Amino acid sequence: GGFYHLKKFTVGPDAVPAKLHWFKWEAYTTWLSGISLLAVVYYFDARVYLLDPAVSQLLPWQGIVVGVVVLVIAWLVYDVLCRTSLRNKPLLLGGIIFLWFACLAWVLTQLLSGRAAYIHLGAAIGTVMVANVFFVIIPAQKEMVRALAEGREPDPSFGANGLLRSRHNNYLTLPVLFTMISSHFPSTYGHELNWLVLVIISVAGIIARHYFNLRHLQRTLIWMLPAAFGILLTAMWLAAPRTTLVAVNSPAVSDEQMLGIMESRCVACHSDVPSHPGFVTAPKNVVLQNIEQIRQHRSLIYQTTVVTQVMPLANLTTMVDSERQQVKRWVEAQ
Repeated sequence: GGFYHLKKFTVGPDAVPAKLHWFKWEAYTTWLSGISLLAVVYYFDARVYLLDPAVSQLLPWQGIVVGVVVLVIAWLVYDVLCRTSLRNKPLLLGGIIFLWFACLAWVLTQLLSGRAAYIHLGAAIGTVMVANVFFVIIPAQKEMVRALAEGREPDPSFGANGLLRSRHNNYLTLPVLFTMISSHFPSTYGHELNWLVLVIISVAGIIARHYFNLRHLQRTLIWMLPAAFGILLTAMWLAAPRTTLVAVNSPAVSDEQMLGIMESRCVACHSDVPSHPGFVTAPKNVVLQNIEQIRQHRSLIYQTTVVTQVMPLANLTTMVDSERQQVKRWVEAQ
């Protein structure tokens, strides 16, 4: 309904405006709601989403400790790096920070389920971003406001430090956004090199973000967008499902056999009234209690139990490879 004019000051305007808006609660409420969801979804029943026996043999309480400690360690290491002389070499500092998060991604995928590893890396980066706002950016801005109110020259070092952290937050935004929706893409977190897939996608996001930052400064480098898209295509190729044809002499799988596999391995969750204590309704409303329902969802069953093998969740019902092969033959015969 009108025109808005925003102006950025390096060390503050000549006079303090009568009304200031502090951009902080947007970050705080996002983090608080995210941490609450993290606890509800991943910690209330850690066996469902947090842990995967095929990855590690952590007990539920150990997995929760790993998840919480990662949030703290991520901030401490990042903050120490930003306080060293590296802050005077922003490009080198940014590269080291990226490598730190890449290493963290690898560690998480060795301890937690792929899905939990992705979301916890996103939570760790999000914690760093919010901590930047709480511990550095807002205090720096308040110091500049105090200086202006007291009629003294603001210390430019506060603004420079806040600017450095703000830039980091800017470039970390797209990687965090992807981890927030990654549970919808099992071919990424379910890949055997899931940490590498995440790193590649993050690189594409950072390059795309840099392009628009430069465009805002009227310095466009048009090759950046095709480069980001090419890197994203690499991640798509790497995470693409690989399938093989059924051997000619493979025995056919009957509807009764398929129904039996679903009943023993999947129906505990995917039924009208799940017997698994972690669910009160079937995940995604996918019910697999009869052969018609199974046939309706055969593509989803194929992708999650045969291709990515992220189902059953953490393989709690111990589906074996021979059963996955039977599912494969039944679906491909439809």
